[in-house]
Amino acid sequence: MIQEAKAGKLNGIFLMALFACASFYIGEWNFFREISFSPMIIGIILGMIYANTLRMNLPATWTPGIQYCSKRILRLGIILYGFRLTLQNVADVGLAAIVIDTIIVTVTILGGVWIGRLLKMDRETALLTSIGSGICGAAPFTVARVTCRIPAISQTVTSAVT
Repeated sequence: MIQEAKAGKLNGIFLMALFACASFYIGEWNFFREISFSPMIIGIILGMIYANTLRMNLPATWTPGIQYCSKRILRLGIILYGFRLTLQNVADVGLAAIVIDTIIVTVTILGGVWIGRLLKMDRETALLTSIGSGICGAAPFTVARVTCRIPAISQTVTSAVT
């Protein structure tokens, strides 16, 4: 029984590794390069497809491996991703690019809050979605969803992601 549980967990981990490899492979296709889809964006899309189709048809023994990847491995990946940016990288882009980025982030946040009001979203969800999109795209939602242990906040983050 224990051996079977370990095998199921490994199968879940291998499935997530397959998704990661597929994201990088698909990210190399010319179409996705031309529209600037990174492997992270492709991985999020594959994850949404998985969550809405395949998840219900997988053996329950795979769930611990999938959860391990979505909690532990994803956190490690986000930490390592953050180490890639240094102050020298910021200085290399120059003042003009920093000003343009600041304008884009500000417009994204203000525009998102405004659109949230038009759609009659609650203020917190609109602000969470806008700031997350303005600063990092989908990455902050992933971090918040993985690390949040408070059910009410977790639900808000889930709503912001979807």
